[in-house]
This record gives sequence, structure tokens and C-alpha cells, in this order.
Amino acid sequence: MFDFTGKVAVVTGGARGIGKCIREQFERAGAKVCVIDLLENDCFVGDLADKETLERFAQRVIAEYGHVDYLINNAAPCMRGVTEGSYEEFEYALKVGVTAPFYLSKLFAPHFAPGAAIVNISSSRDRMSQPETESYTAAKGGISALTHALAVSFAGRVRVNAISPGWIETGSTVYEGPDAVQQPAGRVGNPPDIANMVLYLCSELAGFITGENICIDGGMTRQMIYHGEHGWTLAE
Repeated sequence: MFDFTGKVAVVTGGARGIGKCIREQFERAGAKVCVIDLLENDCFVGDLADKETLERFAQRVIAEYGHVDYLINNAAPCMRGVTEGSYEEFEYALKVGVTAPFYLSKLFAPHFAPGAAIVNISSSRDRMSQPETESYTAAKGGISALTHALAVSFAGRVRVNAISPGWIETGSTVYEGPDAVQQPAGRVGNPPDIANMVLYLCSELAGFITGENICIDGGMTRQMIYHGEHGWTLAE
């Protein structure tokens, strides 16, 4: 469906899960993909929370390809709560989830090709929460806000959008029953649900879309839940 022949895509956190699927989809569409991840991969292994690592990675990408067409800020921050989470853990989550996307956008700014796009992977947790998720939720809220700020700063040069995934199963588990039907779409999401939207937002088909945050959660955040209604009950 998409043709990205000759394009260069950068994917953070691209060694597994959603990021790996994004990389594979881009490669199938003909793009050259540069990955940075803490996990072993064939491009660049490094910690996104480290400023010098980001600089070395960006220098390597530009030295090899000369430009960047698409930056996908996908790497996930750690999830620590207010009870047990430390100052250092919270700070680390923000470095991975917000500071790194900002700094990579800045480093690549002089090298974005015409028609370039940034896609930030946020989360439906940028608008809803579970207990003890403060570091992850704060980072996802931060990248959602960063998205529209960058869209305005890069106006006319780079389109910037975000995707907020809901429950995405990145393993092999097949969910049925309540786990599936609690989502209006009737199932748990999978990585291609997100990767397909990433490629769409990077394509010319999305040329009039910037500053947006698209929630892909099977309708979960649109469903009102009240104890005792429509079969929903709260187990205390």
C-alpha cells in the first residue's frame, strides 16, 4: 500500500514489540531504517536517556544517509509509581519518554528532507490512569504535548503527529472473553494496528494532518463504565 523507496526512517525502541513491527513495515515498503535500542540490534545499541549517546546516534545516521525522512519516537519509558518509585526512576522515565524525542528532533532538524514527518508514540494513559503508573503516564502526557508544540515550530517543514495506543499485545497471547469484549472493537490490539497508522501518517496521504494525537485503543476510552450498568460490576 505504501512506497517508501529511498526514504530514511529512524525508529527508537525498534528492537522489539511495536517498534520492531514499525521497522519491519517500513522495510517492506522500501525504506532504510535506523534503530536505536538498549537491546541488541544491527544498527545502534544505546541508552536514550544519555545525551552523548543521542548525539553519536544522530551523527552516525547523518554520516551514513545524509538526511532523515521520518523520525518515530517509540521507545517506552519505565513505569514506576508514587509509592515505590524513586526520584531517579521518574527522572529517567522523562528522559527516555520526553527529552530524547525532543533532542532527536532538534538534532535532526537541519537534516529533515522535504516532506518529512515525526510520529511520537504516546499512550491512552496520556488521558487515563491506573494506580502506581506516574512515571510512565507523565512521560506519555509530556510527549503528547510535545507533539503539538513541535508541529507548530516545524510548520511548513515537518509534520508532527502522535499515536496513543491502548492495550496492544506484543507477544503471542490470544485474549478472549472479557479481556477482548471490554473493548468496543471486540479484541485486544496488535502491533500492526499501530505500525499501519505510523506509515499512513508518514505518507503523502496524510499531508494535511499535523499536530494531531490519534488514539488507537479499540474504543476503550470512549466507553462509559458505571458499576451495575450494562453488565459491569466492580469487585472490591
